[in-house]
Amino acid sequence: MPKINGNEIRPGNVLEHNGGLWSAVKVDHVKPGKGGAFAQVEMRNLRNGSKLNERFRSADKVERVRLEQKDQQFLYETDGMLVFMDSETYEQIELPAEILGERRPFLQDGMTIHIEYYEAEALNATLPQKVTCKVVETEPVVKGQTAANSFKPAILDNGVKVMVPPFVGQDEDIIVNTETMEYAERA
Repeated sequence: MPKINGNEIRPGNVLEHNGGLWSAVKVDHVKPGKGGAFAQVEMRNLRNGSKLNERFRSADKVERVRLEQKDQQFLYETDGMLVFMDSETYEQIELPAEILGERRPFLQDGMTIHIEYYEAEALNATLPQKVTCKVVETEPVVKGQTAANSFKPAILDNGVKVMVPPFVGQDEDIIVNTETMEYAERA
């Protein structure tokens, strides 16, 4: 695995530090008036989700880890485990539902998601950026409420509540951004 200098750390890099795998969330380069410059790095543990703030001087060497990314298709859920199939080898694997976190409701049958592996261990799963959902319940349109950019609450077919523009009605399909969990556009 390649070693990089402390000042070369970028957000999104995966590092091996103190015996754990960490993802750099936020990196600030600090140049104090006295002493050498350093990178203040906020990291999240990929195995248990804990956070850590660490300082790396430019002379410090840190191990950068490359994760293998695979596209896998969601098949079904059983006892809190999600079953995926590898698109190339047709091999099935089970992962805990917690790997998706709060984005779990957006997972749909047959959806292809990106799973990141370190050796044989699945560390992270990402849904497609945009997912189509149906509005199950929303308030009716009230005329004349367009003075400001107004939104109204809507409940989707997966139980998630999002804010939608006033023109979106019940039983309409909308596209939701899975990263921000917000309305993106009409389907």
